[in-house]
Amino acid sequence: MPQLSKHTGTSLSDINIVPFVDVVLVLLVIFMITAPILQSGIEVELPKTKTVKEVAEDRLVITIDRAQRVYLGNEPVNIHKVAEMVRARTQNPASDAIFIRCDETVPFGSFATVVDELRQAGIQNISVVTEPISSRPRTP
Repeated sequence: MPQLSKHTGTSLSDINIVPFVDVVLVLLVIFMITAPILQSGIEVELPKTKTVKEVAEDRLVITIDRAQRVYLGNEPVNIHKVAEMVRARTQNPASDAIFIRCDETVPFGSFATVVDELRQAGIQNISVVTEPISSRPRTP
């Protein structure tokens, strides 16, 4: 009499997670590379200084690019309306820190106009964003 096999064919019930892990790691690398780029969308060449203070918390940033256009965050604004827009976005304009990123080729007059607008609106805590001298690429 023929012997019946007690072992029957089973379907594959295990999920292969190796491709899933590969995809997750690739996405992680992509986000790690693009996150610093998205942090400051306006391209400016910051002035270089010996002393640079690292700030970890998220702050309100005003940017002046090479063409002397003024941005609040990543949104372009009129230079004469920047103070009222900053006051609308801060809870305590007199003490909240405002950071100014200014391209090193921008004339001082444009920078001074933005600072003057902020001071006239009662905003006193204004900081200038710079880069350390050691990070400057050498140009021939």
